[in-house]
Amino acid sequence: MPREGCDTKKPILIILHQERSSAGRVGHILEQKGFSLDIRRPALGDDLPPTLSDHSGTIVFGGPMSANDEEEFVRREIDWLSVPLKENKPYLGICLGAQMLARNLGGKVAPHHEGMTEIGWYPLKATEVGRALIDWPAMVYHFHREGFDLPKDAELLATGDTYPNQAFRYGNNAWGIQFHGELTRAMMHRWVVHGAHRFVLPGAQMGKAHLDGRMLHDRPLRTWMENFLELIFLRGGKTEKPPQRQGASSQVRM
Repeated sequence: MPREGCDTKKPILIILHQERSSAGRVGHILEQKGFSLDIRRPALGDDLPPTLSDHSGTIVFGGPMSANDEEEFVRREIDWLSVPLKENKPYLGICLGAQMLARNLGGKVAPHHEGMTEIGWYPLKATEVGRALIDWPAMVYHFHREGFDLPKDAELLATGDTYPNQAFRYGNNAWGIQFHGELTRAMMHRWVVHGAHRFVLPGAQMGKAHLDGRMLHDRPLRTWMENFLELIFLRGGKTEKPPQRQGASSQVRM
């Protein structure tokens, strides 16, 4: 499809949760597609705009905190998600960002009922609706120990063995994914070092498996991430073949 010139695109609001966090590969892809990035860190006191009229959309990334935490910025950020929802602006939540979206929509965020985590590379299976939208990678990278219920009226796009709800769409422009497609190689190395204390948790993989898995699975994940961002921010969630709607969504306890 023809692409707009860089000067016609409003910036994308990037919400990060730590001082040294970055938009990683997602940021690189968006800049290559002509978007500038408006990076804000509410956890460090940055304000969130009352409207997204000056933005093309927003992406909320992950972080070590929980969507159930009572910190003021967590509650404020979850409530703020009503802005892109009411304005029907493209929204992508990654890991924590997906869990915050689920909370805003009335879904529950909780640990696995048997204490299992997903830390490393795990299989992903697209639903019929998901397959109609885009081609999905067979393996994706995770770093979490909580999951989310599927919000009411949301469409499940991909599922997994341990945490059934891996990706969903709400309406036309709100998307959430439980896994990470934004990590550069340097970012993964940092996560493996700083997150090594979590490798003893049930279901977690050791650091070598993270790095070895990258060699095997990262290329299709990167291709998917680029196509997914184009779907959300350039094609408005539309494909040549419209997705077939499934029956009413049911909530899945995590």
